[in-house]
Amino acid sequence: MSTAVVVEAPGRHRLVPHEPRQPEAGEALVRVHASGICGSDRELYQGNRPEGYVRYPLTPGHEWSGTVEAVGAGVPSTLVGRKVVGEGFRNCQVCDRCHAGETTLCTAGYEETGFTQPGAMATTLTLPARLLHVLPDDCDLTAAALLEPAACIAAAALKANARPGERVAVVGTGTLGMFAVQFLKAGSPAELLVVGTRPDRAGMSRDFGATDFRTKDAEKGALPDDFDVVIETAGSADAARTAAALLRRGGRLVLTGIPAPGADGLDPTDLVVRQLEVHTVFGAPPDAWAHTVRVFGAGLLDPLPLVTHELPLAEFPHAIELVGSGDPKVGKVLLRPSLP
Repeated sequence: MSTAVVVEAPGRHRLVPHEPRQPEAGEALVRVHASGICGSDRELYQGNRPEGYVRYPLTPGHEWSGTVEAVGAGVPSTLVGRKVVGEGFRNCQVCDRCHAGETTLCTAGYEETGFTQPGAMATTLTLPARLLHVLPDDCDLTAAALLEPAACIAAAALKANARPGERVAVVGTGTLGMFAVQFLKAGSPAELLVVGTRPDRAGMSRDFGATDFRTKDAEKGALPDDFDVVIETAGSADAARTAAALLRRGGRLVLTGIPAPGADGLDPTDLVVRQLEVHTVFGAPPDAWAHTVRVFGAGLLDPLPLVTHELPLAEFPHAIELVGSGDPKVGKVLLRPSLP
C-alpha cells in the first residue's frame, strides 16, 4: 500500500495512505527509492525551524533519490524510467537572482520540497521536472539519496575554488564534512587536513583522502595557521572561529553550517587585517547540483559508507531519534518507502 509520513504540527505525525498525484504540465512523478534525514528534518519535527521556513501539515523529505514513472505535458517522455535526484528550492525563475543562477536567493520568497511543499517521505513525489537531475543508469540509488547534502558542499567547493597543490582543510566530521573531504581531494591538494571533535572519524577521513586528522579539543594551540582554503561544516560559532584560525593571510573560508541565532561570530578586525575571503552557503544552486551529479557519475564521490541505517516509513519517529542521539555509530539515516 502506498503511504506517506505527515507531520501535522511539531511533535505530531501520522502515517497516512498516499495517493500519487498525477503530473500536470511541466511536472514529473517520481517513485521514491530513499529519503534521507538531516538535522533540519529534526528541527521540523520538534518545531525549531525558523518562522517562514516550514508550513504544517506537510510530508517531509528534501534529500531523496528515485525513478521517474510519469511526466506531464511539455516534459520529454525520455525521462520516464530514468534514475533521478532533484533540487529542493522551488525558485520563481524570473527574478533577478534566478536569472543570475543564484536560485537559492530567489526574491519571490522561500519555497522548498519537504519544508513548505510535499516532500519525499512517501511512496511517490510529484514536482517540477525542471528540478530533476538525471543519474547514470547503473548508479546506486541508495548512495544517490545523499546527493542533496553533497550538492550543498559542492556549492562550497565551487566557491572555495581550491587549486591543485593548495593546502586545504575541513572543519567538521559529519556527513557534510566527509563530502567536503571528497570534493577537495578531487582537486589534487598538497595537503588535506580534517579537524573535528570525534576521533572515530579519523579512519573514514583518511579513507576519503585526508592526509592528516586533528581532534580540535586535544590540540588547542597546536593547530596550523597557514592553509589556503578551509571549508567549515560543523554548524557552530566555535567551528567557524577554528576554521578562520587555520587560514594563512589572504586565505579563503567557506561557512556551510548554521549556528544558533545570536552566536558570537568571527572577529571583523581579524578578517580585515588578515584579508580573509569569506563565503557562505545555504542550499545548492543548479550549477552545484550539476557538478555533484558529474562527480558522482565519475566515481569520485562515494556516499554509501556514510549510510548506517535504512528504515521503513513507519519508523519515522525512531529515525528522528537516531539522528539526534549523538551516537557515533549513527551516520546517515534513510527512510525506504519500499521496506515493510
